[in-house]
Amino acid sequence: MAYDFDLYVIGAGSGGVRSARFAAGFGAKVAVAESRYLGGTCVNVGCVPKKLLVYGAHFAEDFEQSAGFGWSLGEADFDWATLIANKDREINRLNGIYRNLLVNSGVTLHEGHARLIDPHQVEINGQRYSAKHILIATGGWPQIPDIPGREHAISSNEAFFLKELPKRILVVGGGYIAVEFAGIFHGLGADTKLLYRGELFLRGFDGAVRKHLQEELTKRGLDLQFNADIERIEKQADGSLKVTLKDGRELATDCVFYATGRRPMLDNLGLENTGVKLDKRGFIEVDEQYQSAEPSILAIGDVIGRVQLTPVALAEGMAVARRLFKPEQYRPVDYNMIPTAVFSLPNIGTVGLTEEQAREAGHMVQIFESRFRPMKLTLTECQERTLMKLVVDADTDKVLGCHMVGPDAGEIVQGLAIALKAGATKRDFDETIGVHPTAAEEFVTMRTPVAG
Repeated sequence: MAYDFDLYVIGAGSGGVRSARFAAGFGAKVAVAESRYLGGTCVNVGCVPKKLLVYGAHFAEDFEQSAGFGWSLGEADFDWATLIANKDREINRLNGIYRNLLVNSGVTLHEGHARLIDPHQVEINGQRYSAKHILIATGGWPQIPDIPGREHAISSNEAFFLKELPKRILVVGGGYIAVEFAGIFHGLGADTKLLYRGELFLRGFDGAVRKHLQEELTKRGLDLQFNADIERIEKQADGSLKVTLKDGRELATDCVFYATGRRPMLDNLGLENTGVKLDKRGFIEVDEQYQSAEPSILAIGDVIGRVQLTPVALAEGMAVARRLFKPEQYRPVDYNMIPTAVFSLPNIGTVGLTEEQAREAGHMVQIFESRFRPMKLTLTECQERTLMKLVVDADTDKVLGCHMVGPDAGEIVQGLAIALKAGATKRDFDETIGVHPTAAEEFVTMRTPVAG
């Protein structure tokens, strides 16, 4: 049968665009459908605008610390509207780049909501198109729990477009999005409380990292409230919000921001017209080649619920394009040693196993740890401390994990991720000469294990 397209991609986020571009480059006839914005979550309401807001929040510290280096500044004044307008301009520029990338690659762009009619057909804007392969890359969507007054809360989608900076804000959640936004709002001057129903935020990260970040955020005056959960939200006559917690306490705030997880974005996609199956969490079930239970339909990125990170979606998109249209170049995505950063203030950078994971996997481990005050702060009143940690297999000397909390942690750990991917041992670290004076050199000068 002759199809209109070799590949029809639903979703023009990071993974979908990457797959479409490369498939077209390999000679396939490709179309992409997008109902919202080009670039997906990351470019529009995720990592890119969030990092810009993190930069904005960090200036408060820079101004404060500059006095130790002889600078005297007038009173700093922050304008939220300027930051948001400049952020919007940059995102619009990136949307244009994504559009050009697609069009210049020979990909047909359909703007509208695509719906599956059967395993080989989609309908969009009243038109039907057939495709040999259909790739679902529709990403995730923030979830706000079903509590009384949930309509008064916002998610990360709305946070990037607030007309003004709230004077008081409650950030609810214990994952990296909650921690990052709590840092942003606190840094920009809002009275910020972070509420999390668990004992300690950032579940799944190394225990030392979690504890260290808790200490640093508390030092900075961020109000962390653990074992706390909201029962209901009520709007008051003056426009403020009264929040009642499950323990009976009441808090007054101007904004409640939920960052309590994301669901796969499958609304009105027409999956019921196909044999695609969902797992128990609601994500599309795929095999190791991203093929669903319906052979013609594939899925990648956040919608399959594996590792929900932009570079992972990019790698998955590339793998699909190669397997289908350039099989001699195909290689599977390796999910081991994926580095990641949390742009909290201070940042977290991490790659490999946590100490807890290493012990659970049966490794005899040696732990190397260093905590120190960064050189930049020695002329200031700031008492922030950096944490660096290596998890080493005591039998093979292989470095299993590398963790950092401190300035530029993501930048530093990216380089170390290559070393860990290549199988570096602690001896390799020890024999590497450091760049002096830097914080990064601490990773190659730690000699005495703190635990085994």
